[in-house]
Amino acid sequence: MNTGSIDLAVIGGTGVYAFPGLEQARRIDASTRWGAPSSVIVLGRVGDRRVAFLARHGEGHTLAPHRINYRANIDALHALGARRVVGINAVGGIRADMGPRVLVLPDQLIDYTSGRASSFCDADGEPVLHVEFGEPYSALLRRDLLAAARRSGIAMVDGGCYAVTQGPRLETCAEIRRLRRDGCDLVGMTGMPEAALARERGMDYASLAVVANWAAGCGPEPDAPVSLDAIKAHLAAATVQVPVIVRELLAR
Repeated sequence: MNTGSIDLAVIGGTGVYAFPGLEQARRIDASTRWGAPSSVIVLGRVGDRRVAFLARHGEGHTLAPHRINYRANIDALHALGARRVVGINAVGGIRADMGPRVLVLPDQLIDYTSGRASSFCDADGEPVLHVEFGEPYSALLRRDLLAAARRSGIAMVDGGCYAVTQGPRLETCAEIRRLRRDGCDLVGMTGMPEAALARERGMDYASLAVVANWAAGCGPEPDAPVSLDAIKAHLAAATVQVPVIVRELLAR
């Protein structure tokens, strides 16, 4: 299925179901030994760079976080020739400087999920890989994304620990207090096993986290309930910056 080298793959999360302005775009219905990916993969160009885009939750947001076929998503992009992947993740902010509409480039994660197919090694005939995962995100890709954001004049928080929870429900105040004690700065539902699977396939991977809301019990009004309408508004306002950063990343 390899159609040549792909300069960058982008996996869109909640609120990011397409990559605007892709030139010469074509849609590929991919299949893998792990099943079908979440959506068609859109291949196109940004200038002279080849880009692949996949909507993690499906183009109509039909897949809950624990039902996403992460193995098929990563394997399909790898088979198409992608070796660098940016995952866009909608998250809740725990740390004081990570409020709604803030962009964060996390450098660590803690996986609190359960029951997800989390490794390619689970299948017969696949080699058992004990991949090194002390630094779960590619340092080089993180550096390039930070530089692209700075050149674009877009503020981005460098570093932070991403807590990956099961979903699809949001967390309780007590759960967020535990995450804070564990050293987590952000909470979301889709960061794993995506990052680990990319590492197993030898792909450079980074998460670009878009803060959609304060986590339960956090922020200037800790007793206020989380508003789904507010989440949608924050994501709509913040995610428009993502293609700008990606385009600048590809320009160098």
